[in-house]
Amino acid sequence: METMDILMYAVYILIFPGALFTCLFGLWLAGIDRKIVARMQKRKGPPITQPAWDFLKLCGKETIIPAGAARGVYIAAPYVGLASLIVTVLFIPLGSWLQPISANGDLVVVLYLLTIPTLAMIFGGSASGSPYAGVGASRTMVSVMAYELPLILVLLAVARAAGSYVTMDGYNILGATFSLEMITRVQELIGPLLFDWRLIPAAVAMLLVIPCEVGQHPFDVGEAETEICEGPLVEYSGKPLAVFKLSHAIKMFVMTALFCALFLGGVTTGMAWLDVVLTLVFCTVVTLICMTLLHAISARLRVEQLFKFFWTVVSGLALVSLLLVWFC
Repeated sequence: METMDILMYAVYILIFPGALFTCLFGLWLAGIDRKIVARMQKRKGPPITQPAWDFLKLCGKETIIPAGAARGVYIAAPYVGLASLIVTVLFIPLGSWLQPISANGDLVVVLYLLTIPTLAMIFGGSASGSPYAGVGASRTMVSVMAYELPLILVLLAVARAAGSYVTMDGYNILGATFSLEMITRVQELIGPLLFDWRLIPAAVAMLLVIPCEVGQHPFDVGEAETEICEGPLVEYSGKPLAVFKLSHAIKMFVMTALFCALFLGGVTTGMAWLDVVLTLVFCTVVTLICMTLLHAISARLRVEQLFKFFWTVVSGLALVSLLLVWFC
């Protein structure tokens, strides 16, 4: 590999669309979410830059490690989760801007990478030795089992719908495509998959999966501040806690960008930089719809309610779309 190629990949990973850009826009979404929720509840709310200031403040605090904690896992967990999210961003196209990392099955890779931050929180909380963190970790695991099924069904429906348009000499050669780049290119030709009536239930299901994957109210059963004092993060402080909070903000961007790539990839202008800006606007709108609005108008679900809701209503919506794209 030439020196110029190495430098380009370093820019991709460290600046755009990698670590720096991802962190800044994730903190922007977190700030917008907090501000709009406050306004909807007739409060002034913090400034939009508050999540960034909170992150910097935590970085300056002392890191206290519990006496009974498994030190290595406790410290490494937040950084492993953050690294996996930054790698995930490198797979997700931003409009017509195709990312530097792509493969035929990158949608499957993204699915696996998205589980790592949640597992890192579970392992980190369990390693702290706190009973409150243990309860939070078990609740977080329940939420993972709840949303993974509908998420997989949504991805299968989109892969089948996009793959049905991929032909060679008039014959369908895939039946389904798990390449995010291919899904984006298909939408550039036929328009956004969101306008395919068969995928509307899957889009609704994805909008419900996003806040649960992020751990946002009303699906934040793992933290449940009023019951178990921050759940898995109860013993964290200083830089590790700052990294976990940053990962939460970044995951808001990752999940909304994934939604845009799956359902709105056909909205392009022909200019890569403008497509990136347009995608970021879409990410902000999706955040306001599926996270901010739900946060402001609904109470938190109990654990059993969350599991039942996602395995019946949300999974049912995704399954309807999967059946429609397969047989219609």
